[in-house]
Parts: sequence; C-alpha cells; structure tokens
Amino acid sequence: MADRPLEELQGMTPLEYAKTPNMDQLAEAGEIGMVHTIPDGMSPGSDTANLSVMGYDPKIYYSGRSPLEALSIGVDMKSTDVSLRCNIVTLSEEGDNFEDKKILDHSSGEISTEDAAVLIEAVRKELETDIYKFYVGTSYRHLLIWDQGQVTELTPPHDVLGQTIGQYLPKDVVLREMMKKSYEILVNHPINMERKKQGLNPANCCWFWGAGTRPALSSFQEKTGLKGAMVSAVDLLKGIAVGASMKNIIVEGANGGLHTNYEGKAKAAVDALTKENYDFVYVHVEAPDEMGHQGSIEKKVQAIQYLDERVIGPIKAGLEQAGVAFRMLVMPDHPTPICLRTHTGDDVPYLLYDSTEVLEHSWKYDEKEAAKSGNRIARGCEMIDYLISK
Repeated sequence: MADRPLEELQGMTPLEYAKTPNMDQLAEAGEIGMVHTIPDGMSPGSDTANLSVMGYDPKIYYSGRSPLEALSIGVDMKSTDVSLRCNIVTLSEEGDNFEDKKILDHSSGEISTEDAAVLIEAVRKELETDIYKFYVGTSYRHLLIWDQGQVTELTPPHDVLGQTIGQYLPKDVVLREMMKKSYEILVNHPINMERKKQGLNPANCCWFWGAGTRPALSSFQEKTGLKGAMVSAVDLLKGIAVGASMKNIIVEGANGGLHTNYEGKAKAAVDALTKENYDFVYVHVEAPDEMGHQGSIEKKVQAIQYLDERVIGPIKAGLEQAGVAFRMLVMPDHPTPICLRTHTGDDVPYLLYDSTEVLEHSWKYDEKEAAKSGNRIARGCEMIDYLISK
C-alpha cells in the first residue's frame, strides 16, 4: 500500500489521495508513525517483510520464500529439498529466440487457480522427474521441489517487468532449460489460445525464483502468549501461519486480487476474535501490492479504498458491537511504488489504535503525516511486541 508521491495525483501518494475515512478516524484517535520492516542488506520481499511484521526477525528465521509457500500447499519438505517458486508468467511471443523475449506480466492477468492447474499439469507431464516435482498453488503462484537441490540466486519476475529476460534466466542449466521448455509447452495450449481471444494475457511460461530450504519458525503462541489466526488468500502468508502454528482461516472467494471477498475476510476476523476464542488475527490483503506491480494508479487507489471501506471499517464496527476491548494495527508490509512496479525497503506508515485509550489528534493516515509524527520503529520485528505491550 505504501508508495511515493505521484505527479498524476498532484504530488500525493495513492494512500494520501484515496478516500479512507475509517483509517483516518482511527489515526485521529490513535498513534501513527513509520516502521522499517526490511532489515538492512536483505531483499524487500513479501516474505522478509511479513515475517518481520509478525515478529520473526528475518535475519534469524528467513530460509527462502518458496519453502514458506510449500508449508501452505502441504508439501512436507525433506531437509535436503530446495523449494522454488514457480510463477506462470506472460512472455512476449514474437521472435524465435527465447532469451530475447520480454516479461510482460508476472501474474498472467491474475489467472484463475483452475486454469493455472491445467497448465501446471501440462508442464508436469512433460518435465517432472524424480528430482524435480511440480505442485499447484494459487492463481499464478506455484511450486517446484528440487531433490538434493542447491539454493541458487534467482530473479523475481516482478522485478524485471518489461525487460528482456536473457540476463535474468537461471544460471543453472537444467532450470534454464525447463523454463524454455515450459514456454514451448504452454505457448499454444488451448487455454492460452482462448485467453488471447478474450484479450487476456496468456500464461505461457514457468518462471523459477525464491529458492530456499525447509523453514523452522517458533510457535507464535509460545512467542507472544497469543492464540493467533491468519486470514489470507496468498500461499506465502498461509505458509508463515503453518510454520508459526497459527490457524489458517479459509475465506471462500478470497483470491489475492482486486476483486476479492473483502467482507468475508472482515467477518472471519471478527468471528475468530469474538466467537472462536482467538486473541490475535492477521488479516492480509494482497490487492494494493498487485496493483502496484501492474502500475495502475487508479486500481491501487481503488484497492486502498476497498481495504478501508470493506475490511477496516467492518472489523472495527464488529468488535465494537461485540463490546470487546481491542487494539488494531494497520500497516503495509513494504512499499510497492507505482513508478517502479516492484518492492522497496523504504519505511512504511503504521497506525495503532487502542479502543480503551481514545486520543485526539488532527493527523490523517498516510506516509507524509506518519513521517511528520516523529514516531519511528527501527526494527520491524519489534512491531508486534509494541502492539501487544503498548
């Protein structure tokens, strides 16, 4: 959700420009500030950022992105396995040389899980061996397990959108060849022919990245004393929850896109806290990040407004109606600036509201106001402790 000032928005950020009455009301009655979620020297990924927000220092607990997603999918990794994220991406189709193609879309138009599963199965039939195994995830996000593999440096596809892929392909010969063959398998697949007819981006290549080994997170409850649950449509977040021994609450229609079941997420959070004896719920909304990757100012603003109107407001109202005291922390995991279409490690604004200690401020919730407040938490992994102990 965090971003940088944009000329198209008269020098405002999408968060500053968006109509967010619920978050602004919470800010006026609470505390705002900035928090540094990405440890210096680490890549600003959703993996490192969300581990940090949940209180797990990435410098200690991070073993790669894909292994966390493997936990969500239910893959029981061996200690010698290496897990790789397998995006189905959109490459340009003109020209014969694979290395000269450009990556147009890291999400293949936010392809449905149902269509993606058919495509992954087509790839699996041709390329799977005893050493390399494919697993279906959610939407464009899938998994490759490499037996006795090596953790090798690989480029996230959303970091090189619009660029020629040759220099970003894996140096490992087998992985590189598998990516090339996946394009040959998928480029003329019936699902992709139909997608092109409908004006949708074809899902025409597997892209490997995010390699890592089996993670070992400590229990969230043992760490914080709180019984926790996760509400997310994204395998990465679900995997962190599995690793932290938290409950994953599955919300029908939640898909990680702009048009997700916001109301269902809000209701699931309120029910968990008021009816199911949970102390803490982590509600994750992917849409602002996805719209940042797409470079769509209009859709990013819309995603932020949906978050405010359809998640933040209903959760606050539901907890108030239940008559329970609560604290609510609102924050991005990392910025995804429209101008870059990828993540940065810049500080992000936080909003902390305590229903038992209603304050009176004149500030709103956005990056500029949060920076002006003078409040800053230098280590993102301490944010949860601050929320709990404040």
